[in-house]
Amino acid sequence: MSEILVGSIEETAAGLGMSKAFIGVIILALIGGAPESVAAVTVARRNKLDLTMGIAVGSSVQIALFVAPVLVLASYFIAPRPLNLMVGNAGIMIIMLPVLLLSMLVGDGRSNWFKGVQLLSVYLLIALFCFFLPDTPGTSFSSP
Repeated sequence: MSEILVGSIEETAAGLGMSKAFIGVIILALIGGAPESVAAVTVARRNKLDLTMGIAVGSSVQIALFVAPVLVLASYFIAPRPLNLMVGNAGIMIIMLPVLLLSMLVGDGRSNWFKGVQLLSVYLLIALFCFFLPDTPGTSFSSP
């Protein structure tokens, strides 16, 4: 299903002038995490902050500690070329900024509207950065 999703997004993105980084980091993440986000918002509306944070942080930890390493290892046997997790300085900042902000904001165990605005602002900044990030030559959605 993900191959069909990525294939259908490729032409639309090219027509709209979106970079591949924007599609991978923002569009696919929003589509793939939509059910999880709905569950987190529903639980947050019931004032269950601990469960909301568990949903949000739990999925991130699952991807970072299980899915990404398994995909890298499986790519050596399945993919036409091995997948690596090499990211540049911009990628490191995109990963570190939200982690640092989240740890500062949830440290006291309270939430308010301003903390939500801060998190949404960081997400918007990352989205804008990824939208204007130029594609590197030779990158494509499909395998070579």
